[in-house]
Amino acid sequence: MLTPAWLALAAIACWPWDGLRAPAAGLLLVLTLVDGLGLALLPRLGRSFGPVTPPLLALAVLYTGITFTAGLAWGTLPALIAVTAFQLSITAAVFYATWIEPFRIGVTRTALRSAKLDGEPPLRLLHVSDLHIEAFTPRERQLLDLITDLEPDVIVLTGDYLNLSSVRDPDAHADARRLLTEVCQRSPGPVYGITGSPPVDLEGIVPDIFAGTDVRWLLDEAVTLNLRNQTICLAGLRCSRERSQAVPRLRRLLADVPEDLFTLLLYHSPDLMPEAVDLGVDLYLCGHTHGGQLRLPLFGALVTSSAFWKRYEMGRYVEEETTLYVSRGLGMEGLGAPRARFLSPPEVIFWSLSGG
Repeated sequence: MLTPAWLALAAIACWPWDGLRAPAAGLLLVLTLVDGLGLALLPRLGRSFGPVTPPLLALAVLYTGITFTAGLAWGTLPALIAVTAFQLSITAAVFYATWIEPFRIGVTRTALRSAKLDGEPPLRLLHVSDLHIEAFTPRERQLLDLITDLEPDVIVLTGDYLNLSSVRDPDAHADARRLLTEVCQRSPGPVYGITGSPPVDLEGIVPDIFAGTDVRWLLDEAVTLNLRNQTICLAGLRCSRERSQAVPRLRRLLADVPEDLFTLLLYHSPDLMPEAVDLGVDLYLCGHTHGGQLRLPLFGALVTSSAFWKRYEMGRYVEEETTLYVSRGLGMEGLGAPRARFLSPPEVIFWSLSGG
């Protein structure tokens, strides 16, 4: 269906290459074919389920721009060889970003000591975010194996359970419910969850996903946990489209929490960090940014979907007495976005919380 488009791009790419137009056009067509085959096999082999055409067209336009520009600037055989090597490296990066990195879940082990907690033993908490389920894949099975190995005392889920492409897909709902059920079965301790982005965790959908599971849904609610001789206040807040909507609810939620009680805030995005610092939150766990999902060396995330852009793009931040951790999450964006991760592998965070 899009064959004329590929041929047109090939014609544009090879036009400046006098005497080398055939190999220049052939290079673009071969790379487009290889990338298209790789993207098309992902859903067929149950790895990921994004559309092929949008990312393939973006890659073809990129290859066209590189080939055309190089042809204008040099247009020689050595230049074409260099262009070929460069574009093959892009193809290799695409393969890595779609087939390998999204399925390499890392366990980030970190610790926090607080005078508000008892000394030992530490409370072992596992933070999981941004599942973005389209179907059951090797990534979900790996998550379950990690829970079995880590044996956390408590698991917290910070939203975005479905992919944007599957928010109304009954099969995806069933797979999400299956995963949450097995998470609870494998966890030695309780599992708590909050809702994520409003367009992803729809009000009429999330209760259905949680139904029949043992996930405790914190809907603008604070609970006191007593686990392994540690006592903490676990506060879960619904994610809002705008900070101005969430800030008053956060203040109301934490108004009655004693100052000497260790407070752990669950909110989907990092956008309430200034208020969390003002309110004396000890630990703030979130996701939402995916670490950018596609990152550039040295620069990092191009897109974070945060009101603060790169200020809290991923990882651990400390401001005054508040520690924030922004998880890269597990899943990937939906709709026409490529199901890819580059320099931002999926992660779960295994916390050790103890007195200090």
